[in-house]
Amino acid sequence: MPRVYLSPSLQNYNLFINGGTEEEYVNLVADAMEPYLLASGIEFSRNEPGMNLSQVIDEVNSGDYDVYFSIHTSTAPPSMAGKLQGVEAFYFVRNPYGAELAEIVTENLENIYPSPENVKATPTASLKELIQTTPPAVLLELGYNDNAKDAQWIKDNIRPIAKELARSIAEYFAIPFVEPEMG
Repeated sequence: MPRVYLSPSLQNYNLFINGGTEEEYVNLVADAMEPYLLASGIEFSRNEPGMNLSQVIDEVNSGDYDVYFSIHTSTAPPSMAGKLQGVEAFYFVRNPYGAELAEIVTENLENIYPSPENVKATPTASLKELIQTTPPAVLLELGYNDNAKDAQWIKDNIRPIAKELARSIAEYFAIPFVEPEMG
């Protein structure tokens, strides 16, 4: 059974322009992913609020995980505040498995993001979460928290986002995506 480490942002200081925090909303996405992952036979663990990034990385590397999946939002530089939009899935430039997962995630999110041309997978060699974790990893930036349209899209689409992220993970593992029975 595949094992995933879900790491919703620990950044409670990144504020959404229309209220709330990055940590709050990406945790809601991770919460909504859980039933889909369980229904699809994917085991998962999650970070805990109050952990720091080094603790998360240590926990990931000491566990037996097949994927590290981090969920964040972006904040534009002050001179561009509110002007940037888009979804970006980062992966470590030298990890083809992370690249594969990032591509699957972006393909699935293009189906629900209002401007699919602004959804992309991006290689990087500078993000600690991607460089220092041992399993293939993706750091997903779901949109810009300082852009009213992106922030509202995230808030209004928690469940569809979660569904597409869980679908992406199932697709990466080449296992059937199963919708949970919602009661």
